[in-house]
Amino acid sequence: QVQLVESGGGLVQAGGSLRLSCAASGRTFSSYTMGWFRQAPGKEREFVVGIPWSGGSTYYKDSMKGRFTISRDNAKNTVYLQMNSLKPEDTAVYYCAATRTVLVASAENEYDYWGQGTQVTVSS
Repeated sequence: QVQLVESGGGLVQAGGSLRLSCAASGRTFSSYTMGWFRQAPGKEREFVVGIPWSGGSTYYKDSMKGRFTISRDNAKNTVYLQMNSLKPEDTAVYYCAATRTVLVASAENEYDYWGQGTQVTVSS
């Protein structure tokens, strides 16, 4: 069992930055591939980025490449999402999720555990 708690969301102006954190409980965090998803108002939840348990090659949705960076600290049971050059269209609830898959998965149904989400609002 893994419990995930996101933090770091808030209100920021366009062009600004935020760093989201996702703290995980459990001693097996290092064996999970982690992902960040987001859900904008009136839209379906979408994959943002993932990082395998090894912290190796990451996988980003195209629109986030160059602006978002995922990282993890297995010693702290935490995964991070650094978001730069934020745009109003990045406004959404951001969720972290954990999966046992070896490679990064972009499909929601591949993930076993989810956090409650943290709101990110980007004003124009």
